[in-house]
Amino acid sequence: MLVLLACLGACASHRGGGGGSAGVASRGMYKVGNPYQIDGVTYVPQEEFNHVETGIASWYGPGFHSKATANGETYDQGDHTAAHRTLQMPAIVRVTNLDNGRSTVVRINDRGPYARGRIIDMSRAAAEDLQMTGRGTAHVRIDQLGPESQAVKEVALSGGGPSEQNAALAQLASGQRSAPVVASAPPTAAPPPPPPPPQQVLVRAEPPPVAPAPGRAGPTIASIASGSSQSGGSFYVQTGAFSTINNATRQRELISSYGSTEIFQASAGGHEVYRVRVGPYTTPDAAGIVADRLKRSGYGEARVVTD
Repeated sequence: MLVLLACLGACASHRGGGGGSAGVASRGMYKVGNPYQIDGVTYVPQEEFNHVETGIASWYGPGFHSKATANGETYDQGDHTAAHRTLQMPAIVRVTNLDNGRSTVVRINDRGPYARGRIIDMSRAAAEDLQMTGRGTAHVRIDQLGPESQAVKEVALSGGGPSEQNAALAQLASGQRSAPVVASAPPTAAPPPPPPPPQQVLVRAEPPPVAPAPGRAGPTIASIASGSSQSGGSFYVQTGAFSTINNATRQRELISSYGSTEIFQASAGGHEVYRVRVGPYTTPDAAGIVADRLKRSGYGEARVVTD
């Protein structure tokens, strides 16, 4: 309970200080959602109150700050929130970093993560609590807090937004609010995600040498593939096409947290073009989910491509 109160206090302090999305946060809604697929795996969102899961956590922040979450709230990287593939929104979980023993409590208000082999996407503030921002990922355990999840559900169904939900949690933690009755059931665990694909060097084609721009070093990331030799049947999310490798590399670095990224070199109108893509994905549905999130993050040109 002390951890919960500390997290809630940090959220309140962040809003009161005028930073982040203060004054513009959307109230969102209570949402479970329909089944969907990512890389051939079907995920079935459902209402739970005793979910337990172990796996790899990642975090997201600057590229999605102030954008809409899956339940209609405004994402604030300074709040203690997270994205999960199946839990109802909102729901409350304790996340423990099994590498260092640190834990934090977060409110689920978004869908994700979309990178293969990960089970939860933490906000920047929550990731800092777990000391995982430097490495980017951590081995974690998720323990859903039943009474707390029931409390935020009741508030959300009554029209209460994040502030009202956090207030209810603070009252519950301090004993000023009676704990809601939650049906007792054995802990459930989501099926483990498929293992990440083996790392490999892209050697689809040898692109012509690209001279560095005057006055600056050339790009240090050299994962460039020929657009004419991509594997058939694969789906990608293209976020932009550039006339210079430097601009393409810059965008690739910005979207690297959304999944595996590549730069595809092709010719268009007699000129070389460098296309930045995320993927590949095995189904259009999986690619479409990532494209939607990228669009909500400000990459309006994000679209699913197959060639």
